[in-house]
Amino acid sequence: MAEKKEPEKKKVVRLSQKELDAVIKKHESFAAGRMGGVRANLSYHNLTGLSFASKNLADANFTGAHLAETDFSGAKLDRATFFCADMRHANLRGASLVRADLRGAALRGADLVGADMTGIDLREGSLANAGADGELKAAHKNLTVVDKGGANLSGANLSDAKMAGAVAIGSNFSDATMKSTKITEADLKDANFSGANLANADLSKCNLEGVNMRGALLVGTAINLSEISKENLEGALTSMPIGLSVRDLPQPIEELLKLHKIWLDSSGQKGQQLNVSNFDLRQGVIFARACLTMMRGTKAIFYGVSFTESQLQSADFSDADLRHAGFQSTDMRGGNYTRAKMDNANFQKARLQPLVLTQDRKLSTNMSEASLRYADFSGANLQQINFRGADLSYANLLGADLTDATLTDANLEGARLDPVFQELLKAPAK
Repeated sequence: MAEKKEPEKKKVVRLSQKELDAVIKKHESFAAGRMGGVRANLSYHNLTGLSFASKNLADANFTGAHLAETDFSGAKLDRATFFCADMRHANLRGASLVRADLRGAALRGADLVGADMTGIDLREGSLANAGADGELKAAHKNLTVVDKGGANLSGANLSDAKMAGAVAIGSNFSDATMKSTKITEADLKDANFSGANLANADLSKCNLEGVNMRGALLVGTAINLSEISKENLEGALTSMPIGLSVRDLPQPIEELLKLHKIWLDSSGQKGQQLNVSNFDLRQGVIFARACLTMMRGTKAIFYGVSFTESQLQSADFSDADLRHAGFQSTDMRGGNYTRAKMDNANFQKARLQPLVLTQDRKLSTNMSEASLRYADFSGANLQQINFRGADLSYANLLGADLTDATLTDANLEGARLDPVFQELLKAPAK
């Protein structure tokens, strides 16, 4: 009786950048039809953090490869196979992915700005290795449930990407930035665009059956909203203001800013405190480099508004919508952002440490119960900040100072932290 063969187990091969460069060189010779060229077969290879920048890898095979944080910027990847590859946080800016096979690929947090994704395949795919005992094991054990299934581009930046004719059944684009993305004539059945920024995107002639657009930004978007159920459009923002708009302000915003400055300089004796609570200020309002200390904006909508380098000490933005807002290098000390929506907001180098009022009194910045998914806090001062119950999943905290931060019940799944603060994920929350 013939001996039963053990199922073959695929071994993950780790390459150095030097070894990878040799493979790329042979593949580019293959693509150019030169002697000695060999098509790159990098399936099941660990290429985490390596660089393919501006290289030609068209028709290469990356099945099941480990490609997290890999640099594919400007690379030619037409018709390449990325079946069930781990491409989380990969840099694909300006890459060409025409008719690439991305079935089952994990693309959470990937950067695809300006990528050409015409005709890509984003359908569900699954891949497993057979161990020596015959048991099937997942190709990427470190992927969570939400990273699997239909392609996961949650939090990815696909601005200006071309996805005409794409098959994206059941794919996850939640919290993605898709400004001016062209997805015409694509199959988007059961796709998830909740919280995505689809400003000026083109989704015309698409299959929108079962698509989820809850909380999405649809300003200037070419889409037939009549094909989407009301419950799947809950919280979506269109060109129509929600409630009071800029036109309903008692005076032009420029005049209100002047009155606010007078109010601050006179300790409240003259002028008027800036209070835009409950207003929808998405259109035509820029607060960059403005003096906004102690302003009030509770329950207001500031989606995509720039507060860059402004003075926001002790401001009140509780329950406000600040998704995709810009706070780069902003002084936000002592502010109240309780329950605010700040997914994808940019806090690079912002100051959020306590505001010192007197020698014995200081006011901590409060972001308790705030939604901060995919927010960028790189280089920010977060000393003693209150993140109690906040959702910081997949936030970028690299280079941020989290000394004595309160993280009780905070969600830090997938958050990126410096090694010195990695223990915050393991130690009991304060």
